[in-house]
Amino acid sequence: MRFSPQLRDLSWLVDRPIAHRGLHRKADGILENTESAFAAAIAGNYAIECDLQITREGEAIVFHDETLQRLTEAQGLLKERTVKELKALGFRIGGDRMQTLAELLEQVNGKVPLVIELKSHWDRDETLAKRALKVLEHYQGPYCIMSFDPDAVAAVASYSPHTVRGITADRTVDSYYSHLPLDRRLEMRNFTHLDRTRPHFVSFYFRDLPFAAVQRFRAAGHPIISWTIRSEEQARLARRYSDQITFEGYSA
Repeated sequence: MRFSPQLRDLSWLVDRPIAHRGLHRKADGILENTESAFAAAIAGNYAIECDLQITREGEAIVFHDETLQRLTEAQGLLKERTVKELKALGFRIGGDRMQTLAELLEQVNGKVPLVIELKSHWDRDETLAKRALKVLEHYQGPYCIMSFDPDAVAAVASYSPHTVRGITADRTVDSYYSHLPLDRRLEMRNFTHLDRTRPHFVSFYFRDLPFAAVQRFRAAGHPIISWTIRSEEQARLARRYSDQITFEGYSA
């Protein structure tokens, strides 16, 4: 099984700032997670963070939200649409169309690292993890996969142990997590999933740093990246406790 890239060296993950959902700026007509945003990040020599959702037919597509209305003129759940239907939708600004993961890989083509987040419906469905790994199977550029959901990361660890993977996390106190059972929230907060997720890095919310579980993980030699940084002041704070920043809204 191929390393992606070699686990012995994760310097590629932390040697340059990571553009959150690409280098996007609404004022310039560039929307997050679009071909234009990724092109701008490549031009700036930034690593790219992006998000994946699963379509009705089981394809991995680049989009952050579960629902369509914030970024497109459509309503409803993305997972209920096919790729063809999703590509027919225009974004609220700009002329881009949604990309599949395969199309994103073709665009980036190893020019900069990819930090790929699997978005979760918290239903233990492994379809997105499996599809992403299949599409990435022969990709030669540097990339990693991460998720807030330990089940998704554990699936990556199980199906492709040599794929670089990480946990996206915070202190798990936001109302976003209120629908999850207490034991799942505690597992995420206390990092007791590590035996099954076996992450190589953690991506953590910078305002929640320092955090004991994260600092122990870093002390053991694993890189920490932080999100989402929106100013130089925030970057200075984040870099006290992390090895690289994920940024948007300014030039890092």
